[in-house]
Amino acid sequence: IIASSPSPQLNGGMIYLLLVSIFSLLAVPTKAFSSNSKFPPPDDMSLAVPPSEAKDPSKNNAILRVHGPDANGIVAAFSQLLYGHGNGIVDSEQHTDHTAKLFFQRIHFDYSKMHTDKISLEHGIKEVCERFEMKWDLNWGDQRKKVCVMVSKYDHCLWELLLRHRAGELDCEIALVISNHPDLQNIADSFGIPFHVFKVTKDTKKDVETQELTVMKEHGIDLVVLARYMQIITDDFCAAYPVINIHHSFLPAFIGGKPYHRAHERGVKLIGATAHYATADLDEGPIIEQDITRISHRDEVNDLIRKGRLLEKSVLVTAVKAHIEDRIIVYNNKCVIFDG
Repeated sequence: IIASSPSPQLNGGMIYLLLVSIFSLLAVPTKAFSSNSKFPPPDDMSLAVPPSEAKDPSKNNAILRVHGPDANGIVAAFSQLLYGHGNGIVDSEQHTDHTAKLFFQRIHFDYSKMHTDKISLEHGIKEVCERFEMKWDLNWGDQRKKVCVMVSKYDHCLWELLLRHRAGELDCEIALVISNHPDLQNIADSFGIPFHVFKVTKDTKKDVETQELTVMKEHGIDLVVLARYMQIITDDFCAAYPVINIHHSFLPAFIGGKPYHRAHERGVKLIGATAHYATADLDEGPIIEQDITRISHRDEVNDLIRKGRLLEKSVLVTAVKAHIEDRIIVYNNKCVIFDG
């Protein structure tokens, strides 16, 4: 191209600059995997969170959630209280249920420059809440929540939780996996997470739950996630920990086994998934997250199952994320979900 160009021939200095530019461009990819880089080389398949991207629990950020009867002055009272102790509000969200006449607020604040102490601030929050007859919850953000995942034989939800956690999308510690079958132990082992098997029968159910709760207590569990755990848990279990469950949204139309087969026979046009808090009323606890997808006459049973599993794992992760980020307030068997 240069030979056929009418432009004057390149001199030595121009050739030198051209070569330097070419070698600089060729050298760029190697910097991505240098020893100073936060990314691993291509042959390292680790999905560990880069240190600079992992959340640091020592950043002095706290979450305050309050709810109670709606009244004038609530927002001002908490703003003045936090400011009076030297805290800075990072963001704040609020909601009013006009039918129930209830007020909800989530305040994310920075206490790195607080000139009092945590006990003094908690006393102040308690006084304001008593004045407005409100309930409150304060998370200082200095410890990550510990999660126990319970599974049976379906693995899609477990994989999604563990991969999203390893990618840094779930700011918690998945401390334990419990199952009533040994089938998924290799998955937990590959992530270095303790895996416990507890065989469950009608006769041993109560005793097994006692053993499971004991193990959870030993690991300091804060949240239990039923990732397609195919056993009914007792009221005592639900009372011991907050429990998030995931299931298809065919209930109550298609209860029992093989719901996707029955939905296909019925010719449904929508399928969905629901994540909710488990309560004594089985699948009637407060709903956290739901999603749906379209179904057509071209979809076979396997298509419904595949689409359903995609929904289930996505909806479950969204619900777990909302819980561990303290974005949920439960009332009257339903949830207020703040954006965060």
